[in-house]
This record gives sequence, C-alpha cells and structure tokens, in this order.
Amino acid sequence: MDRARAARRAAAVAAGLQLLHLAPAAVRLPPVRRTAARHLAGYGSPPGHVALTFDDGPDPRSTPYVLDTLDALGVRATFFLLGAMLERAPGLGRELVTRGHEVAVHGWHHRRPWYPAPARDLRELRRTAEAVTDLCGARPRWYRPPYGVLTAGPALAAHRLGLRTVLWTAWGRDWTDDATAASVYATARPGLTGGATLLLHDSDCTSAPDSWRATLAALPLIATHCRTHTLTLGPLRDHGLPSGRDSRLWTPASPLTSRTATCSPGSPAPNCPTSWPWRTW
Repeated sequence: MDRARAARRAAAVAAGLQLLHLAPAAVRLPPVRRTAARHLAGYGSPPGHVALTFDDGPDPRSTPYVLDTLDALGVRATFFLLGAMLERAPGLGRELVTRGHEVAVHGWHHRRPWYPAPARDLRELRRTAEAVTDLCGARPRWYRPPYGVLTAGPALAAHRLGLRTVLWTAWGRDWTDDATAASVYATARPGLTGGATLLLHDSDCTSAPDSWRATLAALPLIATHCRTHTLTLGPLRDHGLPSGRDSRLWTPASPLTSRTATCSPGSPAPNCPTSWPWRTW
C-alpha cells in the first residue's frame, strides 16, 4: 500500500514538473500573444516598422542568395542562427554581420523541447551564444526557440544568458513542400502591419527540400508591400523591443581574434576558412 502511494505521489510530482516545463509554451497561442505577451511575441513599438527575421541558418546553399536579394532591396534583417549550422559555415556567419544584418540565437540543434532538461538547455544556449559572438563578431541580444515552443528550461537559460526571447506575429509558412512565392506572400500579408515581426527561413535544413527558394522569390513582394503601405522593413534592433539584460554569467570561449576581425577572401588571417564556397568574389 505504501509502495503504491509512493508511486502515485512520484507520478503526480512528475506530471507537475512536466506541466511547469510546458506552461510557457502557452505564449504560442494567438490570444496570449496579442494581450499578455506582446513583447514576447514580437510586437514592436515603432508604428511603421516591420521586423524581418530568418531562422535556421546560416546555410551555404541558400543564405548567400537571401543576402544578395536583401542587398538589392536595401533591407536588413535579424538572423536566428543554429549553432550546428554556424559551426559548419563560420565565414558566412561573419558575412551576415559585415553586410549589416543582426545575428541572434536559435539554439544549437533544432529539437522539440518536450521534456525538462535544464542543464542541457543552459549548456547548449551558452554554447550557441558563444559561437555567435566568437564567429560572427557580434554579441546576440535575442533568442527564439525552435518551432516557437518556449518551455521553462530554455526560457530560464535565455534569461540567465541575457537573451530576450522573441517569437513572431506573422509568418509565410515557407517551410512546406508546396510553398511558392505567391503563397508565402499571401500568408504573410495580413500580418504585415506596423509593429509586426515576420518569420521566414533562409535554410531548408529543417524544412522541405528547396523550400527556401519560395522565400527568396517572395522577398521582393513583401518589400514592395511594405513600401506601398509606408512601412519600414528592418531588423529587431530597430523594432523598439526591450533587449536582453546585461548578463555577465557567460563570456565567449575565446576573445574575438583575427579569425573574426580580419577574415577576407584572398588574404585569410590565421584560423580563417581556407575556402569560401558560397560566394563568387
């Protein structure tokens, strides 16, 4: 009898912990975003600004095309980077900053955080923030959880690391296998109003193969819409959101060195990439 009671108590405790872990994910619900969690959702204060954000890169196959298109449109954006992707293309991460874009944290891996693992969450977010700082040459201010599912572990880890969590208020469903430029724009258009944060993807590493091409083709349509409606399209740093607090609980694994400060094609400094396969210079 005592053993059965102990088992029931243990099950109740486990269920309670699971509930606490999942509770922050309620911010993904539209009514919560529009009311209690407006800043968390990405509603900015400048009335004429739309924040343009990309997830899942940097990807040597696709991100360079996105960068070239943004250059042609005269638009800057915020890129939420995966640590595992950045580790494979460090020079491309640096190029994001060199070309005027903002870099942020999306996690090391793109996994669903259904089960509590606070130590792992802190370790992986710290590792990603250090990689972004060291390899891109800019300290990140923002965090976005994979799939937009914010659970307690990553939420607390982001807070400890001084990162502000930002989700989105509009998306283009550009990750699907049937996405087209027209469908991405049509899906995003109702949400393209002042103060919105738009979610797109510059990589198909967690999406349908080649889905990024639909995103690329939709960018001019989105930019034209914003210009027509007197909206400025830009990064989160210009969106009037409270940024992460100044945390001193982590520092880069190593100081910014010539690897991130002076890497350039043709005259690489020590530790720079020896090839730049994603660009034709």
